[in-house]
Amino acid sequence: MSGMAPPPLHVMTAAEVSRVVEGDRQGALDAVRGAYLAHHRGDTVNPHSSFLRFPRRERDRIIALPAYLGDQQEVAGIKWIASWPGNTAQGIPRASAMLILNDMATGYPYAMLESSIVSATRTAASAVLAAEELLGGREAKRVGFIGTGLIAEHVRRFLRDLDWRIGSYRLFDLDPAAAARFGETIGTDGGAEARVSEDAAGAFADADLVVIATVAGEPHLVDPDLLAQAPVVLHLSLRDLSPELILASTNVTDDADHAVRERTSLHLAEQRTGNRTFVHGTIGEVLDGTLRPVPGRATVFTPFGLGVLDLAVGRWVHDRLTAQGGGLPIPGFFDATE
Repeated sequence: MSGMAPPPLHVMTAAEVSRVVEGDRQGALDAVRGAYLAHHRGDTVNPHSSFLRFPRRERDRIIALPAYLGDQQEVAGIKWIASWPGNTAQGIPRASAMLILNDMATGYPYAMLESSIVSATRTAASAVLAAEELLGGREAKRVGFIGTGLIAEHVRRFLRDLDWRIGSYRLFDLDPAAAARFGETIGTDGGAEARVSEDAAGAFADADLVVIATVAGEPHLVDPDLLAQAPVVLHLSLRDLSPELILASTNVTDDADHAVRERTSLHLAEQRTGNRTFVHGTIGEVLDGTLRPVPGRATVFTPFGLGVLDLAVGRWVHDRLTAQGGGLPIPGFFDATE
């Protein structure tokens, strides 16, 4: 008996994914915006991430993020992302990842994408989207970076390619040489003045936008004076701010049920207070105009990182690549016999 054949499976490499993203960061931002709005409407399924940890390897982990994204073009899938911080000492990236996209007509996977770039792209795009909405435009008097690694670099590229007007940068990293290299990159890439700060306070000083992208497992930013200028803080690494700083801010996240767990700063604040009233709303509410920053008060965006964002960016990359004849087809990968 003959029937419908499985959809073709395409494998897409890091170089191909990067080429699409580098060529159209606005497209990536639009994909993330659409996913956030779909999630806000309830047109997604986004189970909790599963964390695979190992005995005697406290820093290493692998995370599985399954999700479904409805919207106008349905897709399901899963990201499988490993984080091995010690890799950087060996000269290879900390994170490695694969994204699988499943066809909703048959359930068959139709794409496998190298996904460390997809993951970094959706993180940076969501951060810059939030910054634009919370600041009211693509302009910042001063941007502070705490942590100058891979995610910070992806954020910087989004700011550059989306034509943000930035007066100056202040940079802090536990590795001063890394911060210096980041500053040199900003300078050679046509950016504004960039100076390395001796401490995190220097990155906050006079900044209206602060990007926190570290590998911290516990809060290390505790001084209330850090928020004196009422900045927008993109808290991408989730665990840097003390509960006191969280409670002194307007807090926006992507999904409270996801973000207030796993000993994030939001979770620690919940444990301190016994409630979640300090979480004022979601980025979906910011995008639809129902949540706005409080003047004179710091606003902290703490996105846990929803799997639907990976699906949105991965689907967008897949569609762009296949339209251009890209991706490696794998004929006969699936058994088509019943």
